[in-house]
This record gives sequence, C-alpha cells and structure tokens, in this order.
Amino acid sequence: MSISAEDHAAAGDERSWRGGAAAIALLTFAVDAETPVLAAGRRYAEHAMAMSHQAYDLRKGLPRLLGILDEFGIKATFFVPGLVAERWPEPVTRIAERGHEIAHHSYSHRPSTGLRPSEERMEFERGLEALDRLGIRPSGYRSPMWAATWRSAGLAREFGLSYDTSLMDDDTPYVIETEHGPLVELPAHWSLDDWEQYAYLPEPHLGYVIEPPDKALALWTAELDGMREWGGLFQLTAHSFLSGRPGRARNLRTLIETVLDRGDVEFRTGEQLCSAVLADRTLDSRKLEPVQADPEIYPHW
Repeated sequence: MSISAEDHAAAGDERSWRGGAAAIALLTFAVDAETPVLAAGRRYAEHAMAMSHQAYDLRKGLPRLLGILDEFGIKATFFVPGLVAERWPEPVTRIAERGHEIAHHSYSHRPSTGLRPSEERMEFERGLEALDRLGIRPSGYRSPMWAATWRSAGLAREFGLSYDTSLMDDDTPYVIETEHGPLVELPAHWSLDDWEQYAYLPEPHLGYVIEPPDKALALWTAELDGMREWGGLFQLTAHSFLSGRPGRARNLRTLIETVLDRGDVEFRTGEQLCSAVLADRTLDSRKLEPVQADPEIYPHW
C-alpha cells in the first residue's frame, strides 16, 4: 500500500533534510552560453548562427527566467562555467544581486571523462578563479554534462566545495566520504533535464528533437508527484538558452504553480539543502567504489 503525500508530510521530522515537507524542490539553471558548443570544437567559434544561438542564453533567456523567479519570490541555484563568468560578467553578477546561489560548473564545459587528471584539476582551479574575480565563492559543483569521473568528488571537496550534483544513483541526498572530508551529493536525473526535451542544433549536434512544452510539463509533474509519494528530491535542471524561450518560460511558470498548488513541497537552494543534509544523521554516508571491468570480458575501451 502506498503512503499518501499528506501522510508523508504529517510524519515528517523537522530535523530531517525535508523538514515537514513531502518532497523538496530544487530549481537549478545552467548558464552555459557558448561553452557547450565550443567544447565540441574550437572551429564552431566561426559559426555565427551557433554562437548567436548560445548568446540567447544571457541576452534574453536569463533575464526572462529571473523575472519569473521574482514573480514567486523563489531563490534558485545557477551553475556557471568560469568562461561564462569571464565573457558575461554583468549578467552573472546580476544573478547574485537578485539573491540567487551561483555554483561551480567547470571552466570550459568540457566533459571531465574526456580529460586527463591534470586537465580536470585545471577546470576546477580556473573556474573557481573566474567566479572569485566577481566576488562569488560557490558551495556546490556540477560536472559538465554530468560527466563526473571517480576523481571529481574528491576534487570538489579538496577545493572547498560542500556539495555535488553530478551522480544518479539515488533520488534522495546522501553524503560521499572523500579523502578530503564529507561531500553532500544531491542526485539528479536526465528525466528532469530540459536539454532532453528542447535541445536541437544541427552543427555541432547537440540534440535530436524539439518537444512541445506540454510534454515536458507532463513528465516533470509525474516525477514531482512520485517524489512526493516517496519523499524525494525534485531537482529540475534547466538551461536559460532552452527554457528561457517564450513558450518554455511560460511552461516553467506553470510548473512552479503546480509545485505550489500541491501544498506539501518546499523550495530550497542547493546551499540550503546541503546544510539540511549534513544535519540529518539518518541519511546514507558512503564511499564511491569504482567499477572494475574485467578486460577479458570487456576487451574494448
């Protein structure tokens, strides 16, 4: 027999990471600008359409999404690559001035799984330095394309970050034990990413289809209600060059209204949620255990 959302809320321990809520909603936005396209190859800097497609992020999408968040008085978490902070310092600064959290999202948006260890370390260092020049000292980290390595969690903690949101093995937060101390993991999933619904660019090829906003809303609402039933983390990942488009921005407004109408879900930033997780001693604490693949069974890289 399933437990209703009302029963979950009534039974909620305010000392838990959820407080008395049936679920927690974490709205996250990746402000990637040109970096995902450039990560596919430096030659795309010569493609005016591709560069303008990504510049929409800061020129139109970001201001529109910030306005919607202001309508509801909701604070969100924005993941910003260091290169974006360098190229677009004024819009990035405005995010912080509006009271939102800014988190670390590498320097160049190159997937960490394709980098040498020294290069991944450089991505942490250079990205943090770029944010620091704007007076921003992040608490959280997300690997580009969620392409974390087995090194990523330890590096995040080594560089003074408190939480990560790159892994997908749970739908409630937990703590990763690293050689540099505990790191809170706020697990995500592709089903709550607008990239899978909206991204399309023929060259470089960044997506296959453009889905209608109603389809995305139906998927996300189903996940929201599932998280309410099982007491999970509803973490939406949106991109301002995607969800900042007019019809999709209206869809985001409808999603926020849906969350509020449920009456038993609370909004948090990543930083707020991290503090609640560390205070909840009932959550899992685990080490990351790399998978060892037998070369006789899996001979190819």
